[in-house]
Formats: sequence, structure tokens, C-alpha cells
Amino acid sequence: MHDAASDEIRSRCKGFLVVETLRHTYGALTAIDDVSLDVAPGEILCLLGSSGCGKTTLLRLLAGVEQPSGGRILLDGREVAGPKIFVPPEQRNIGLVFQDYALFPHMSVLDNVLFGLRHMPRAKAQDLARRGLARVGLAHYADKYPQLLSGGEQQRVALARALAPRPSLLLMDEPFSNLDQRLREQVREETVALLREEGMSAIVVTHDPEEAMQIADRIALMRKGAIVQSGAAEDLYFRPQSLFAARFFCDFNEINAIVDNGRVTTPLGTFDASGLQDGPCIVCIRPQALQFDPPGGGATPATITARRFLGRVDRIKLRVEGMEHELHARLRDARAYRPGQAIVLGVDAKDVVIFPQDTNQTLA
Repeated sequence: MHDAASDEIRSRCKGFLVVETLRHTYGALTAIDDVSLDVAPGEILCLLGSSGCGKTTLLRLLAGVEQPSGGRILLDGREVAGPKIFVPPEQRNIGLVFQDYALFPHMSVLDNVLFGLRHMPRAKAQDLARRGLARVGLAHYADKYPQLLSGGEQQRVALARALAPRPSLLLMDEPFSNLDQRLREQVREETVALLREEGMSAIVVTHDPEEAMQIADRIALMRKGAIVQSGAAEDLYFRPQSLFAARFFCDFNEINAIVDNGRVTTPLGTFDASGLQDGPCIVCIRPQALQFDPPGGGATPATITARRFLGRVDRIKLRVEGMEHELHARLRDARAYRPGQAIVLGVDAKDVVIFPQDTNQTLA
């Protein structure tokens, strides 16, 4: 339903993607639940969440592959999906890059890029396609076939095909997940650099929080079809508004405790809990918050039970008297520590967040 507030948003957000209270159902299943978001020109937004949370469904609704059950989508100030409007995908000027790249094996690399330019005169389309391949460094592969290319090269062909028509918005669904770790980082950096160079607005779907932090200007964290928190990477990491959001970005040490007059006492020390009501809570301590034998003196005796070298850091397990579960820490250059060794622990309070025991509550 149109109202004055929605029309104001529409006029103010020329050049934005604007999603208003979007809903989508499959029978009794609610796949997208009252989602609202916007993307500015040149902004990269990551939709982050576990499998089945609704990320890909939301992408399909934006692309026009499916029609929403309710709400509106506006692109460049034009309504493309709403109560009485549905613009088909080919008229939305949106580029798509799929997880499996969706390249045609019987077509050359050049013809794959040309596929999205069929509405243009052949000469103009050829020029755009070749320039698109040059932008991703594959001009010399124009006559080759996709199956002769590496995974990273295929991903770049898919990107060139999506960018060739100069879309208003680029949608990418887990675009790097099929690449090995080293290649993934390289192609990801190249892709983001190209998007920045082109000034392209993009929405990237991923299940990997580290990838989202590396790519995005903003992250929208999804759960059960809804956005539970959105903002810059540092906001979600350091200021999570729910226990779900906190856990998604970090494998915490969690301690059940009691808030008493704005303070929480644990076997690892006492922490500030101002802003929380008195009662049961969960104290979440990041692995890097645990300090071994700190110079200023620690407060908690502990015993190392295991150490695992992980390259950049060591993962160390610890036993503390009075605690039911072992703690885990991540420490750089921990070669001096051995299983069975007694140490003293300190805790960096900036890496501690506290939530009410009722996990449905959020921080104030």
C-alpha cells in the first residue's frame, strides 16, 4: 500500500535499491519475513547467514526470478515489484553471477559474454564484450571454451558477462565458494577492485563472516528470513545486538553467570554489565581476550591441556578450577607453552560481551 512516507523514501533514494517490508512465502513456510534494506550507488552489501536463512531467496526476488508475496522493491527510483507491479527480470537492468557461474560449455568465452547483449547490434555487442573481457584480464581467452579455463578464470568470465550490459545493480550468489582458499582470496580481491573501479552497486551472498568483512561496505545478517542486524563489519563484530549475531562472528568462551547491580562475577573475574537487568546472563569472552601471564598480574590460575599450531596463531585449551567446560584461547607465538603447564590468566575486557540468558533478547 502506498503512503506518504514510502513516496518520500522513493523520491529521496534516486539511484538506490530500496526494499520495503518484503515478504515471501511458500505455502505455510515464510522464506522472507518483513525485510527492509537499501543499497547506495557504488555500495557493496553482503547478505550473510547460514544455509536456509533466506539469502538466495531474497536475491531471487530482487532479480525478478520470483514475485514477492508482499512489500515493494524500487530500483533507481522505479518500482519493479509491488502490490500491483511486477517488472520481469530482463527489464530490471540487474546483473547476476551464480555460484556455479552458469557458463555455456558449447559457447566460446566471447559468446558467453555476448549472450547478455543479444538485444544490441552485433558490432556494438562485440565491442562491449571484448572490452568486458579486457577488464577482467581475459581478452586473450575470447576464443577458448569455458571448460579449458581454471575455476578463477571461469568466475571472471561470469563477472564480465554480468557487467557487460552495464547493470544498475550486480547480484552475486556465493561467487567464490567453488574456489580453493588461495585462489578465492585472489579472485575476491580482483572482483572487489573491479566493482570499485566501475562504481558498481552490488549485493553479495555469503555464509562466511570473514569473507563478508573483507568485501562489504555494510553487512546484513539474516536468520529465518529476517535481517537481525545490519551495519559495518566493526559494528556487527564489536557491538552485536544479540547472542545470535555475536556467535556468528566468533567462537566465544561462554560462561553462565548472574547480573547483580550492573556487575557480573565469574571465575575469570568481574565484568561491567551496566544496562542489563539483574538476573541470569551469558558472558561471552573472545579467545583472543585471554592473556597468559600478563605483566600486570593475572587473577585466575589455569592449566594448559592442549596446544595446536594453526600457522598464524596457536589454539590452546585451558582448564580453570570451578569451570565446567575448558576454555580455548588463540595466541601468537605460543611455542613456550606446553600441555600440563600452569599459568595465570588475565582477560581483556574490551573483548567481552554479555547477554541476558533469554537469547531472544538483544542488547539495549
